[in-house]
Amino acid sequence: MNDLQFAEDVLARIRARGVPYHERGFLFVLATIEFLQSRLEARRHVTGAELAWACRDFARLQFGLLAPPVLAHWGITRTSDFGRIVFTLVEIGLLVTQPGDQEADFEAVYDFTDAFGDVYHWSGVRST
Repeated sequence: MNDLQFAEDVLARIRARGVPYHERGFLFVLATIEFLQSRLEARRHVTGAELAWACRDFARLQFGLLAPPVLAHWGITRTSDFGRIVFTLVEIGLLVTQPGDQEADFEAVYDFTDAFGDVYHWSGVRST
């Protein structure tokens, strides 16, 4: 199986789960895991809270003030959404958990409004 076939297979398995998140949200979480691991002295298992905070940091790094609306466009508006994405990736075999890990580890880690602070609100209306 080549890389493109693998990617299509993974996306098909994600779609089959019927989760309400854009495919880019899944790619974002996978990229965040690599971002977080690269910041650690040694690769290790990370907690839900660690990953949720890393998602905030990575989103701010990638999208700046537009991080909240970009995440919202993908269906991600609270830390529990990161948990649902992670556990969907576990269900399809891309990630593994440790004993005791649960989706609830991502519940209310932070409030998006507070964690992202000053944000840019785009109305989608152009001025002429």
